[in-house]
Amino acid sequence: MDLSYTPEEVAFREEVRAWITGAMPPEIRRKAETGGYFEHAETMQWHRILHEKGWIAPHWPKEYGGTGWDVARQSIFQEELVRANAPTIPPFAIYMIGPLLIQFGSDEQKQRFLPKILSGDEYWCQGYSEPNAGSDLAALQTKAEIDGDHFVINGQKTWTSHGQYADWIFCLVRTDPSAKKQAGISFVLIDIKNTPGVKVVPFLTTGGLPSFCDTYFEDARVPMENLVGELHQGWTVAKALLGYERFAISGINETGRMIRWLKEQAAATRVGDHRLIDEPGFRNRIAALEIRQRAALMAQLRTVAASQHGKAPGPESSILKLRGSELFQQSYELGMELMAYNSISWFNDDDVIPAPQHMVPSNFNYLRATTIYGGSSEIQKNIIAKWILGLPG
Repeated sequence: MDLSYTPEEVAFREEVRAWITGAMPPEIRRKAETGGYFEHAETMQWHRILHEKGWIAPHWPKEYGGTGWDVARQSIFQEELVRANAPTIPPFAIYMIGPLLIQFGSDEQKQRFLPKILSGDEYWCQGYSEPNAGSDLAALQTKAEIDGDHFVINGQKTWTSHGQYADWIFCLVRTDPSAKKQAGISFVLIDIKNTPGVKVVPFLTTGGLPSFCDTYFEDARVPMENLVGELHQGWTVAKALLGYERFAISGINETGRMIRWLKEQAAATRVGDHRLIDEPGFRNRIAALEIRQRAALMAQLRTVAASQHGKAPGPESSILKLRGSELFQQSYELGMELMAYNSISWFNDDDVIPAPQHMVPSNFNYLRATTIYGGSSEIQKNIIAKWILGLPG
């Protein structure tokens, strides 16, 4: 792989960097500079700015609203977003249901949903996990019975990230209770705000963030036209979406952002008569983390390159999820060590510790889940063993 950039690509990087600097609103820029927490409204404001520019979905095919960029330009764009500490666009719409509808959706579904996904006019969340069906997702019990041209849905989903903001939820539901495990499951789109019988109950993470919800369905009627793929064949659709999800939530680019923060903070932290960054032991730990992150980034770029030839993320996305989630956690563990006693601070007022450190402890708590959500590390290892290494399972 040639890692050098052409003069045209260098010029593209300069264009992207200058545009981000000029396009970022003052309040978002202030938080980006100080490591502040972006509220949902601010993230969606940035989403709409990217959409207006035509840069919200660079990985989508151009005919559906993508940019047509090659893998080098997509990588440069992501690097510059990370460098600017821009708000991270949630994965559920742009990185998950959007590509899935492009792959599996009917023409009517594409026309109905893709434009509003791009514009941010409709926000999405995911309805997979249940109280007794997390990593063992095939054990889900939320059922959908057919009544005329509607599904009648009853059950509960949990860990519904950002459900309190969502307009729509994509759900796995059991449509054939007599079938075993993966069989008899369907993939359905539900208007979460306007469907009677749907109730969303938010709850806080241990880090104090309003990220999760329980979602309840009680005789919720959903048009059968919202079925994606074939009836009872939702597991095939679900596996495809998990490939997109694992690619999107691997956190490899975000780990690069955290590594840069570690370097900056270690250079500003005094230990006796010298800087923390000058201690060989701590400096070597940052270097080792960055080496592993760069290696994971190369694997990610190969997956992006394959997608340009029409290949959807497959079992290789489990490698990205496994390694990326571990690195993401490790970067914040090192950040907590750097902060020392300031790391026990996520329920304190913002002025208790320096501004660049505000969100590290809270994010550290939240990111304990990265090796669980989207399929636990044990599941990723099983997928790699079976589908990449060819080992018996």
